[in-house]
Amino acid sequence: MDLKVVFVIVFLSALAITSTHAGIPKCCIKVSKGQSKLLLKVERWERQYRNGPCDIDALIVYVKNRTTPYCVNPRYTKLLTKLMNAKKSQKDQTRGV
Repeated sequence: MDLKVVFVIVFLSALAITSTHAGIPKCCIKVSKGQSKLLLKVERWERQYRNGPCDIDALIVYVKNRTTPYCVNPRYTKLLTKLMNAKKSQKDQTRGV
């Protein structure tokens, strides 16, 4: 096979992988207990489902001043939703909205 054809195939394969985010997913492999101090500092969170590429259900919690997220039990979904809504309404009141 011609070297140019091989180069084009490799380039297109690399382009397809990077443009579709077909890399290895970052999954929680275990969940920790929700600590109240930790949950109060949550900036945002995402839900991980086990029916996708990951093996367990979990909440991926991003905490202020931390570079790595925490994985907590998904039963804290309602609590985190209430905390985030309370933070949002408190922020709106301080702005005068």
